[in-house]
Amino acid sequence: MKKILTLVGVALLLTAPLARAQLGSSTGTTTVSVAVGAEAALNITNSSTPLTSAGTNFTNYTGSTGLTYFVRTTQSGGSGSITLKVTSDFSPANGPSVTTPPNSGDKLAYTCTLTGAGTACSSSVTASTSSSTSVATFGADAHTVTFPGGDTATTAWTLTNDPKYKTGSYSATVTFTISAS
Repeated sequence: MKKILTLVGVALLLTAPLARAQLGSSTGTTTVSVAVGAEAALNITNSSTPLTSAGTNFTNYTGSTGLTYFVRTTQSGGSGSITLKVTSDFSPANGPSVTTPPNSGDKLAYTCTLTGAGTACSSSVTASTSSSTSVATFGADAHTVTFPGGDTATTAWTLTNDPKYKTGSYSATVTFTISAS
């Protein structure tokens, strides 16, 4: 009887791993979903834009600011824009000014170019300290053309070179904003 029990015990120990291996396999599934919404992002490629005057006396000051942007607007009724605003006028005093220029014809203006999705400002735009002005607009179902690098935009600046400006170095802060819906 002892030998039979021992043999049954040994047989159970040997077949236990085989029984587990014969249980089969199990699978499961999941549904992956995503809600893709409107998005926009921008990067200013040159954080400092020097304006310089070249050529004859009192030629306007010029320079350009480059941007890289990404945009996606909704398919129906979506829109977006890139705008800019002079958030800090030229300082110190007695030089160029966006808010109170020495002469009524003095201005900081810009033109726009885009190399991707959107429509650039159509003509020269005078920069403002009181409201945002357009750089680009996006309609419904607009998408960045160049990925992963992004599309590009340029604002080409012109600042009147008025003889009334006192000599010195002056700077202003311009804030760019992109939006999409």
